[in-house]
Amino acid sequence: MNVKVCGLCDAENLKEVTALNPDFVGFIFYDQSPRFVGDELDVDVVRALPRSIRKVGVFVNAIPESIIRNVKKYDLQYVQLHGTETPDFCKSLKMRGVNVIKAFRVDETFNFSMLNNYKNQCDFFLFDAKGDQPGGNGFAFDWSLLNKYDNDKPFFISGGIGLENLADIEQIRHLKLYGIDVNSRVEVSPGVKDVEKIRELIALLKPVEEEEEV
Repeated sequence: MNVKVCGLCDAENLKEVTALNPDFVGFIFYDQSPRFVGDELDVDVVRALPRSIRKVGVFVNAIPESIIRNVKKYDLQYVQLHGTETPDFCKSLKMRGVNVIKAFRVDETFNFSMLNNYKNQCDFFLFDAKGDQPGGNGFAFDWSLLNKYDNDKPFFISGGIGLENLADIEQIRHLKLYGIDVNSRVEVSPGVKDVEKIRELIALLKPVEEEEEV
């Protein structure tokens, strides 16, 4: 199970989190988010992260030039599109060499068949809870809705994931679940993560890998 820790802002906190070897770390480039990186994200620290930890930039209806500029500036391996971006928009980024994670906000009305329009233009899907904000709403959606998923594209789940509901992930492990995306439920404050919670979460999700490394 891959673990993505999203919404990092502080350089020292980032170093502590990456010392735990998550699979992905995410940085939010959406200025309406309380976890917006702004001008404070240390470029040198981000660029120096080990290549084994893939760096993701999160964007919401951003212009392509802004996305590409940040990909180059921070040496991002993926962009996560969290707005109403179209399949053609995703395709245009793929054609420029950008790996794409397309996020979708899920509730009982979500039309899974529309994902067919995106699957050839994205590397992963990400399913988040539908709330007032594009992401980071702090609550989970009904994961059983993912039983309607009939696509072969691997996906992340996001939204209100923390230590208290990790066991519930077992109900969807049989699907194309590639990883989980944690954010608000493992924070001390917006953009600053609780390192011990993340340590425990990774240990719970990756016990086999840890045993094999010993």
